[in-house]
Amino acid sequence: MTANDRDDPTSRRQVIAGLGVVAMVGTRSVRAESAPGLTHDVDAIHQEVSFKAPPGRVYALLTGEREFQKVVVLSGAAQSGKIKPTIAARIGREAGAPFAIFGGFIVGRNIELVADTRLVQAWRPQNWPAGVYSIVKFELSGQGAGTLLKFDHTGFPVSDAETLAQGWNLNYWQPMATVLAQL
Repeated sequence: MTANDRDDPTSRRQVIAGLGVVAMVGTRSVRAESAPGLTHDVDAIHQEVSFKAPPGRVYALLTGEREFQKVVVLSGAAQSGKIKPTIAARIGREAGAPFAIFGGFIVGRNIELVADTRLVQAWRPQNWPAGVYSIVKFELSGQGAGTLLKFDHTGFPVSDAETLAQGWNLNYWQPMATVLAQL
């Protein structure tokens, strides 16, 4: 991108619009060329899950250390021995606060917390290169007596797309449903 392209609002809008379309493609790898000399590899995961619990309960499970540790213990990662479920989850409850879950294998920072509605995190497993973070967003809405969770994950290494998409189900959604059913 040249200096003139950076200063031209039309070019910036075209680039941003092009990236917005790419981010909605699901778990496919896409190469988008929006402007000369600008290329992006983009991968995105979008999943929607229903839980038989109100949004406040689901939000409390995602943001509460003791509650989330119950999810960790039931996760596929713990059951397979890939992580140590004996190391307690640490989850800060304000924007900017760090978290470390799944035995410290997943770390990051909370970016935005809107009680009972939304949680956005800078998120990474410890086996990614230093300084590489992705963004995860949990959007909660009432669905009768339950909750519809709309989940988006972007900014991760393209090679991890399939593993991550499966991992959310095995390590989050399935054990969360079990924990929420116990209460």
